[in-house]
Amino acid sequence: MASFQALVLHEQDGKVAARVEAVDEALLPAGEVTVAVEYSTLNYKDGMILQGIGRLVRNYPHIPGIDFAGIVERSDVPEFTPGDPVILTGWRVGEAHWGGFAGKARVKGDWLVRRPDAITAAQAMAIGTAGLTAMLAVMALERHGLRPGDGDVLVTGAAGGVGSVATALLSRLGHRVVAATGRPELRDYLTGLGAAELIERAALAAAPSRPLDRERWAGALDAVGGATLATILTQLKYRASVAACGLAGGSDLPTTVIPFLLRGVSLLGIDSVMCPREERIEAWRRLACDLPLDRLDHMTQIVPLTAVPGLAPRILRGEVRGRVVVDVKA
Repeated sequence: MASFQALVLHEQDGKVAARVEAVDEALLPAGEVTVAVEYSTLNYKDGMILQGIGRLVRNYPHIPGIDFAGIVERSDVPEFTPGDPVILTGWRVGEAHWGGFAGKARVKGDWLVRRPDAITAAQAMAIGTAGLTAMLAVMALERHGLRPGDGDVLVTGAAGGVGSVATALLSRLGHRVVAATGRPELRDYLTGLGAAELIERAALAAAPSRPLDRERWAGALDAVGGATLATILTQLKYRASVAACGLAGGSDLPTTVIPFLLRGVSLLGIDSVMCPREERIEAWRRLACDLPLDRLDHMTQIVPLTAVPGLAPRILRGEVRGRVVVDVKA
């Protein structure tokens, strides 16, 4: 069989090293659909995997990359035929299963969704897991009553991948977005995405000093967690909700039940990894309709496969702005 280029992780003496090398197609894992990958993307979890953090990968050598977009090459399922444009995010691909930092991938048919016609393969990866997570969070907030005109909607980690897409989405949908960030030099970037106001992330980062604060947020999308999420809960308006989809600020939640009992607020957990396929399809339909693609392009940089290892520590330190698309052919 033919070979393809891939970023391959090797483990030696407890350390993980990455290098681009040729891989025989015969080594691809079992699966129903073989995809010629066009683009992948870099997410926070990719950074952890590339740095060997958290033991997310147990077997080496390994091809990482939790997302990819490409064209079906071979299929054993009736839903997909050669030539179909497809997207994969989640399902522990790139973690427990070889992923998208490669010229080819082989996966289960149920893990794939058809790429909407309005979105190119590169744009699909500019969205990626981060953007899909943002859309799922917005949909959850809407199901719990958030409507345009209700008041300010907070987005934390606003300059990151999830936060950038969330800011653009919420603004396009008619909400007044307040972006929390520790990078004030990115004011023009965030206002360009649709943020009406910026606040310093430190204003939310300390553990709450009291169980309830002044009602401020009609809704919130939090990619930080920890004390930031606890503070948001004390500041939500009556019966408002916060969608929790990240833990860059820690996994502890130093809070009380008071906001839930006295204001009837909701804490909504967002998971995009094992999200049911029907909800994914709806989320991608919404992204194709509701995400302003000019703003998506504004938040995106495209890099070659060889650049990915160097970006891994930067995304973990919060130094990567917006979205990184990986051209696996470059």
